[in-house]
Amino acid sequence: MSQQSNSLSQLALQKFKKDFWGVFSLGFIVFVGIISTFAYVIAPDSSEYANQMHLSIHSKKPGFSVQMLTIPQKTEIEESIFSNLFFGKKIQDSEIPITAYSINENTLTYTEYASDGLEGMTKSIDMNGLLESELISNKTFLFGTDKYGRDLLSRTLVGARISFFIGFIAVLISLVIGIFMGSVAGYFGGRVDAVIMWFINVSWSIPTLLLVIAITLALGKGFWQVFIAVGLTMWVEVARVVRGQVMGVKEMQYVTAARALGFNDFRIITKHILPNIMAPVIVISAANFAAAILIESGLSFLGIGAQPPMASWGAMIKDHYNYIILGKPYLALIPGLCIMSLVMAFMLMGNALRDALDVKS
Repeated sequence: MSQQSNSLSQLALQKFKKDFWGVFSLGFIVFVGIISTFAYVIAPDSSEYANQMHLSIHSKKPGFSVQMLTIPQKTEIEESIFSNLFFGKKIQDSEIPITAYSINENTLTYTEYASDGLEGMTKSIDMNGLLESELISNKTFLFGTDKYGRDLLSRTLVGARISFFIGFIAVLISLVIGIFMGSVAGYFGGRVDAVIMWFINVSWSIPTLLLVIAITLALGKGFWQVFIAVGLTMWVEVARVVRGQVMGVKEMQYVTAARALGFNDFRIITKHILPNIMAPVIVISAANFAAAILIESGLSFLGIGAQPPMASWGAMIKDHYNYIILGKPYLALIPGLCIMSLVMAFMLMGNALRDALDVKS
């Protein structure tokens, strides 16, 4: 049995490797996962939520460059490497865009950047023994800046974390609930099946977005509340698939042999039935990943998802969709393309897994 299982797994793996788009999608998903995990290391703006604002350079085009004056903060808070790596720096040096500067002894005089041909204010600061190279630098915004003057590239990288990890949390919650409810309903049948199916049908009849909104309002607006709310609405599909698979497998000879050997129901379900029905569950999980990303983006667009100043692709579209008709569509198109790419990658990988795990082909 184990040799046959291993050979089937190897056969499925070989079939999956032959699917170019499936392998490419898997590589893209892993790439986005690495970026979302180490976003603050990669992002030019490593402040918490990449929230360093420069209102004077708002809504600039991709590739915009400007001289930046960096003024170190006087107060310092000890932060661990772990905190800086995964949550960003809470205290960030002040950055001021400038157009010109001059140094006289230990005094630096600069002219602030002003848009639309206006003349910026001229101010002076004490250099406090710092070198010119430590205060003045050229900064390029590869994706441009948003309407608050924040680095759009940094916001996009940090926003990938929410869209990516909500898939894992939501799918994990849906698998735990869906596999439990579906396996119990399919294995025991009768009144147990009728009660669980009634509950499933009631949950199925409620629109997903409406149910998520209701759960979010009940739990409150926030980061983890959205994860839980999305997960609690996606278990129904898993439960229906698992129920149908269990009903077909529980009459197989190896399940009958397990009952004859005196194994209890819990062992039969977990050791003999579930391992043999995981193929469709894996495929539906990949689809649920994509659905979770779209639901979270919709919630953030409606303003009940991740709350400002937290970066989220859906919230970025909400903040800048008006700019599509104002000649700066990239502010909304960039996060939109990120959502589309990640969702498509999960769908293509799901299709590849479906073909690879299909024992009839």
